[in-house]
Amino acid sequence: MKEELKQISRNCYMLTNKDSWVEIHIYLNRSLFEGFGEEESIHQLYNASLLPGVVSPVVGMPDIHTGYGLPIGGVMATDYKNGVVSAGAVGMDINCGVRLLTTKILADEMDKNKLTKILDAISRRVPSGVGKSSVLKHLRKPPLEAIASEGAGYFIKMGFGRKEDIERIEDGGCIKGADPSCVPAAARNRSDQLATIGGGNHFIEIGKVSKVFDEETASKFGLYPKHLYVLIHTGSRGFGHQICTEFSRIMWEHAEKNGARAPVKGLACAPIFSEDGQNYLKAMACAANYAFSNRQLITHFVREAFVEALKKSEADMDLNILYDVAHNIAKKEKYGDKWLLVHRKGATRALPAGHGDNPLHFLKTGHPAIIPGSMGTASYVVIGTPEIERTFCSVNHGAGRVMSRKKARSEFTKEDLLEQVKNVVITSKDLDALLDEAPMAYKDIDEVVFTLVEAGLTKPVVKLRPMAVLKGEGEEA
Repeated sequence: MKEELKQISRNCYMLTNKDSWVEIHIYLNRSLFEGFGEEESIHQLYNASLLPGVVSPVVGMPDIHTGYGLPIGGVMATDYKNGVVSAGAVGMDINCGVRLLTTKILADEMDKNKLTKILDAISRRVPSGVGKSSVLKHLRKPPLEAIASEGAGYFIKMGFGRKEDIERIEDGGCIKGADPSCVPAAARNRSDQLATIGGGNHFIEIGKVSKVFDEETASKFGLYPKHLYVLIHTGSRGFGHQICTEFSRIMWEHAEKNGARAPVKGLACAPIFSEDGQNYLKAMACAANYAFSNRQLITHFVREAFVEALKKSEADMDLNILYDVAHNIAKKEKYGDKWLLVHRKGATRALPAGHGDNPLHFLKTGHPAIIPGSMGTASYVVIGTPEIERTFCSVNHGAGRVMSRKKARSEFTKEDLLEQVKNVVITSKDLDALLDEAPMAYKDIDEVVFTLVEAGLTKPVVKLRPMAVLKGEGEEA
């Protein structure tokens, strides 16, 4: 299907589904387009454009690669009155997202020994790896009702954070409408993973602000050259994964009853206001609030670890939250005079300056969109321009894979991995478990980010460079 793509503007290619007349837009620069071998991901966008009530265009981000149903790096909006919701189009790890902490610490003050001490102190508090449970026993049986109704705010009240943290989290750390009674029993049984990273591409990263593109905005964000930052990338863990699995099955089995047949099981859907549609959205909100809570707890333990390792107070180091932004989510949003349900799978929201849904802190600048790279490569903070509405205010959420996990594990050795990450400090008992996350398994983050910059959709604020990484091991299931 690649040969059917026609360039319609800078870095934007279009394919029209002649059955539904919904357009498919994919954002790639020339280099990414020429090297693009993801025919299946184009077909997945095509399938998404067939769903009831889909609004044109269905969008592929520059980090697009094949996923379950909708590709990772896919954005699909449906009419809120007459459209559908699809569990697979949200994704397995509901509200997998990124949180960025800023600091007063100069990177020049750090050496390998200090960075290792910090990582060790974090890893004692925050387990990494597939299926790992919380270190604190009382977190292994979390209060799902409180998490559903209060999200991250519940744990802040319990002493896991600062009062002002809540102002720096998307939706105030709590998506409304969550109902734990809609969460399947199988998902409840996997709710013991708060304050854990998980596997896959999840991580905690310490690094420095290596380049500033917009000094005024960067200063407002508290991002200064050569200052240390912390990135936390994880989500709702097995809890959210199981919710997606269960509702994909339910939606597929009830397709005839609901009058919403998808072309493939991975896009199984239900009308938004059907019983299945509403139950999924209420369970999805529970998982989203669980993920906000997860990142909040990890933030608390990261702050503790810095205090322990560096023998300084939090006040001396700041460790302030800049922002916490979700991807893998479906949200009710208004475009023009129409309400839509925007599914972002491996995509993140980037509201431009002046948009009324921005937190007050970011009304004049637009909120930060945080785009992590692969292990050992750069990450970015960008903001959306007014043109970002062309993608339903969405940007890519990372670099995007060019190599499957299986292929990466067969192609790279531990020596290759160490060479690719160069001087980044990595603490892992088993480097073989990280081979599928080698930087060369991913696209070039610079090309991916600047694809949307050149298209006029985003402005770069800063470039971040990792110095130390605590990585999730194993593939989530």
